[in-house]
Amino acid sequence: MMPWTSLLLLLLAGLPAARPAPPTCYSRMLTLSREITSEFQGLQAAEPGEPCVRYLPGLHLDIHNYCVLAKLRDFVASPHCWKMAQVDALKDKVRKLYTIMNSFCRRDLVFLSDDCSALEHPIPVTTGPPEGQS
Repeated sequence: MMPWTSLLLLLLAGLPAARPAPPTCYSRMLTLSREITSEFQGLQAAEPGEPCVRYLPGLHLDIHNYCVLAKLRDFVASPHCWKMAQVDALKDKVRKLYTIMNSFCRRDLVFLSDDCSALEHPIPVTTGPPEGQS
């Protein structure tokens, strides 16, 4: 019976080592940008008639576009909706993403584009191959 007990103890001792890796700077930026975009779209859907929400700068974020830094700054500096708790919480997340991108993870960031107009509209989601291809 003793060998089984020691085998069980060995197996249990190895389980804590199987933890997931901590998030990287890049994964944190990507996750936060997706959360912000999703929350902004939800805010627009929930409050379409609210005048302040209509005048907020759009938030369709792509962390690989150099213009995203200016977009984040503009959103935080926007005077609209300063009394809405949902917008304040969203601005806090935007401020956090800007800080992460501009200080902590600056070296990990690779900008693939500087097309500012691409950030004005949501990126279309494709579910299959382009037309004419299969």
